[in-house]
Amino acid sequence: MRKRAGVLGGMGPDTTVDFMAKVIAATPAQQDQDHARLLVDQNPHVPNRQAALLGDGEDPGPVMAAMAAGLEQAGADFLVMPCNTAHAFAPAVLGAVSIPLVSIIDVTVDACVGFEAAGVMATAGCLEAQLYQEAFAKAGITPVLPDETEITEISQLAIEIKLGRRGPDIAARMQVVAEALVARGAQVLVAACTEIPLVLHASMIDVPLVSSTDVLAAATAEICAGRRPLP
Repeated sequence: MRKRAGVLGGMGPDTTVDFMAKVIAATPAQQDQDHARLLVDQNPHVPNRQAALLGDGEDPGPVMAAMAAGLEQAGADFLVMPCNTAHAFAPAVLGAVSIPLVSIIDVTVDACVGFEAAGVMATAGCLEAQLYQEAFAKAGITPVLPDETEITEISQLAIEIKLGRRGPDIAARMQVVAEALVARGAQVLVAACTEIPLVLHASMIDVPLVSSTDVLAAATAEICAGRRPLP
């Protein structure tokens, strides 16, 4: 049975559009009617997740909870958030609805099963919230984390990408961080910020790259088509 996905979007706007395009690409369709039904709240006015987690910003939880409730009322059968850091506020979202959230963290970690060590390319807020560290520990996978300098670089590059700066210089700087994690033992790299896949591609590194955007999009397409159960 087909399901309708409610998308908490706008965090950031470009990555939500990228996610939607990848849901379309992940759907085997012969006609328009074969595609996934997406109910999208593209809200770029959600308070800054990074700032909140680092103790310097407004709690985005209430805004995200209201978005989730609106999507459920509009007919969504499940929710997705194409933003990794936003999952630190998942309890607020789930507390406002009776439908499940398909976690970008969970599906991304699932895609890394079989590897012993995964490099986590994430921003400061996401790492502060321990989202991937805890999920990888449960899966028996060792997270290879960026150091302080690399965290600052990833966070700054994410801002640059949000501003539309995605040229070869930005990609090259992201590649340097990726290669550093591989040098420290990462057997697979996780693009644990949805801005990263906009500049970093699998052909640029020597180990597999798991894009959290791609994995969530594939799961969303499968659930909407009735080929995958809800969590």
